[in-house]
Order: sequence, then C-alpha cells, then structure tokens
Amino acid sequence: MKQFLKGHKKLVILGIGNEMRGDDGLGPVMAQKLAPYEKENFTVFDAKTVPENFTGAIKKEAPSHMIILDAVDMNEAPGHIRLVNKEEIANYNISTHAMSLSFLIKYLESTHPVKIILLGIQPKNMDLNRGISPEIQKSMDYIYRLLTSKIIS
Repeated sequence: MKQFLKGHKKLVILGIGNEMRGDDGLGPVMAQKLAPYEKENFTVFDAKTVPENFTGAIKKEAPSHMIILDAVDMNEAPGHIRLVNKEEIANYNISTHAMSLSFLIKYLESTHPVKIILLGIQPKNMDLNRGISPEIQKSMDYIYRLLTSKIIS
C-alpha cells in the first residue's frame, strides 16, 4: 500500500457494494467510516452498486491515486485482504455491481492520469438481509486503522 501511494497528491477512496447483501456492504460501510477524514487531498465516495454514477465527481476531484474498496471472491478464507492490481481484476469475481470494474478503471484512466488499485476483502456471506460477518469486520477494522493512522491522517 505504501509503495502504491508513494508520491500521491490527491487520494480518492471509492467504496462499492450492496449493504443489503451481508459482506458485500463492506465498501459502502468503509466509505461512510472514512468520510469524516475528508480534506483537500483526500475524498471518499460511497458508490454503493453504481460506481459508474460517480465518474464525473471523481474526474472533478482529479486524483493522483484511487483505492477501490470492495468484496472480492478470491477463493480464500473469509476476511482475507488483497491488493488487486488493475490487470488482475478480471481474474476475480467482484461484488454485485453492474458495471465491470475493469471497464470503469479504463474509462477513468482515459480521462485523467490516475493510479488505481482494488483493495479486496474475501466475503463470507452475501445473502440478503445479513450483516457484516465478524471475520470481515475484523479485516475492515484493520484497513480503517491502516488508512486513518498511516495514510490520511
């Protein structure tokens, strides 16, 4: 993460997912927790299941770096955290949103020079009307502490 963010001038966090589908809600929940830390060089978007609706706002922010937070099925233990490079995104089953993240990233990169990475957490349960699983909450707490203490503070 430190290597990815080296020399960043403006960071955007994009939380993606559906809060009604258990662990798939981790992106929006994280975005809501990080929003109070927004400042001139740090912006958060809670995109829910429609990240494509935020392309204009992201372009307006003109970030140098962007982290996408989402549930990613990596065939790992629940709560496993992985930084997924944009070239690897097609190899994973990504969340419940309609637009391909690969397409979204290509579009954003074509409109503004930005470094983008996906911070994925392996979900345990994505059934309707379920809360975040304890394993996923533990990983979310770790990411929250990492971001708030080392990167955005």
